[in-house]
Formats: sequence, C-alpha cells, structure tokens
Amino acid sequence: MAKSSSDYFGLGRIVSLILAIIPFTSWLLGVVTRFLEGKIIAGILRIFFGWIMWILDLVFMIINGKICRFLNV
Repeated sequence: MAKSSSDYFGLGRIVSLILAIIPFTSWLLGVVTRFLEGKIIAGILRIFFGWIMWILDLVFMIINGKICRFLNV
C-alpha cells in the first residue's frame, strides 16, 4: 500500500478522525490497515488488544493524522 496523507485507505484526515472515534470501525480498519501494510503480527495483536489500541489510535489520529504504530513487524 502506498504512503498516503492519512491512514484508513488514504481517506482525508477529517474522515479518518470520524472513523477513529467509532470503536468498532477503528478496530476493524486498524486491523485491515495493518494487514494491508504486510504487518501480520501487528494485525493479530490489534485483533486481541483492539480496545486499548482504539484509545491510542484516537489520540494519535488527533495529534498527527496516523494510527498508532508501536510494532512494525
């Protein structure tokens, strides 16, 4: 997947922020995004720790427009 200006499939920052506010969509799109980046382990961890990552994704999305990326494996 090519680098884009924001996460969630290259959607704009405002749309990505709105999607990040909703817990289920943030969890689902975070998992899909990590799998599309080829980060299998990070995607699996997002499946199991989705609620923790939701809060972190929301904070990171507000600050810099990207989801939280602690594990790039």
